[in-house]
Amino acid sequence: MIIMIIDRFENEYAVCEIEGEIINIKKSLLPPVAKEGDVIRVSFEIDQAETAKRKENVAEKLSDLF
Repeated sequence: MIIMIIDRFENEYAVCEIEGEIINIKKSLLPPVAKEGDVIRVSFEIDQAETAKRKENVAEKLSDLF
């Protein structure tokens, strides 16, 4: 799990620190109540069903092409 700290807000972005790096994230991707100084836990998971669907879609397009 990744820990992200909101440093400040600039226009529609939140300036955040993740593992010593500064990144900008759209405010719309954060919880609406998020504020400066909040610590946010970030985790990623693979959506197996969506991945399979996209691979199938690409395979169909390639098949139609050739």
